[in-house]
Amino acid sequence: MGEKKLGIVYHSDFLIHNQPGHSERKERLQALLTQLDNENLFEKLVQLEPLPARSEEVEKVHSFDQIAQIRSLCKFQKSQLDADTYLVPQSYDVALLSVGAALKAMRSVMDGKLNVCFSLGRPPGHHAEPHLSMGFCLFNNIAIAARLAQEEYGLKRILILDWDVHHGNGTQKTFYHQDNVLFISVHQSPAYPGTGHIYETGAGAGAGYNVNIPLPPGSGDAEYSRAFTEIVRPLAERYQPELVMISAGQDAYHGDPLANMALTYKGFAEMARHAKEIAGPVGGKIVLTLEGGYHLRGQAEAVITVLSELGNWGRPIKEEPVLPAKPVYDDPERIIAEVKRHHNLK
Repeated sequence: MGEKKLGIVYHSDFLIHNQPGHSERKERLQALLTQLDNENLFEKLVQLEPLPARSEEVEKVHSFDQIAQIRSLCKFQKSQLDADTYLVPQSYDVALLSVGAALKAMRSVMDGKLNVCFSLGRPPGHHAEPHLSMGFCLFNNIAIAARLAQEEYGLKRILILDWDVHHGNGTQKTFYHQDNVLFISVHQSPAYPGTGHIYETGAGAGAGYNVNIPLPPGSGDAEYSRAFTEIVRPLAERYQPELVMISAGQDAYHGDPLANMALTYKGFAEMARHAKEIAGPVGGKIVLTLEGGYHLRGQAEAVITVLSELGNWGRPIKEEPVLPAKPVYDDPERIIAEVKRHHNLK
C-alpha cells in the first residue's frame, strides 16, 4: 500500500497563546515543527492554514455566556481562568483559530481532499465542557468539529477515540446522551480531572455509547494493546463509524512530567495502526486534534510516529531504554474485564 494523502493544519498564531514555564506552552509545538523540519518530513504532508471559527460554530457545543466570558476576560487582560488554565490578551482569538483548525481538518477529510488530517491547534480542547472551560482548554475543538460533521455531512455515526492520558470530560459531557457519537477514552486513573469511571456509560439515547477504560498508573504497551484489541476494536467494529476522530494527546508517553504511564513509541504506533484499520471501511477517514503531551522530545517523536503509521511512511520506530511497565493501585486485567462486562463484550 502506498502513502496516504496526509495533511496537517497549522498557524503561527498558535504560538501566541503562551505562558512561560507553564506545561502547556508554545515550545510543545516548536519542538514538533523543528523535528519535522530536521527530518524533511514536511514534504510528505499537505500543509493547510485555518481560518478562525465563527462564534456561531463554537455555539454548536458551548453556551453563549461561556464564549462571552472568555472573550471578556481576554479583553480585560485577565491572566488566569482557573488555577490550571491561563489566558493572554489574544487567547480568545487563538482559541477560535484552534477550533477553526479542527474544522479545516474535518472538512478536508470529509470533502475527500485528504485521507487523514492532523490539526496542530492549541490551546487544546477535550477538557472544555459545554458550560465550563478548564484543564488548559478553552473550547472543545474536536467536539465542535464532530457536531459540524453531523450537521454539514449528515453523519450518523462518529467514533471519537481519546488516547490522551487524561480523561476527556468535556467531550464525554457533550455527547453523553447521544448515540450518534461513540466516545471511547483510554486514560490514567486516578488522574486529573477525576472523571472517566467505568460505570459512566452514557444515558438516554446515549446509553452504552460512552466508554471509559481507566487504566492504572504504570500501564504500558501491553496494557494499552489489550485495551485496544479487546475493547476499542470490537466496539468500533460493532458501531461501524463513518468517521474516526482522535483526541491525540501524547502524555501517556513514559517520560511525560504530568502523568505516570509507561507507553513507548511502539505503543503509539500500535494505537495508530488500530485507528487506521478501524477507518479502513470508510476510506481511511481520520481526523486528529492535538491534546496533551508535555515531554517536548517525547511528544514530538510520538506525533511523528503516529503520522508515519497513518501515512504508511515506513519510518523506523525509535527504540529507547524503558523500565518495564509496573501498573500500581489496581489490576489492568480486572479493569479491562469490567469494561467488557459493562459493554457486553466477551
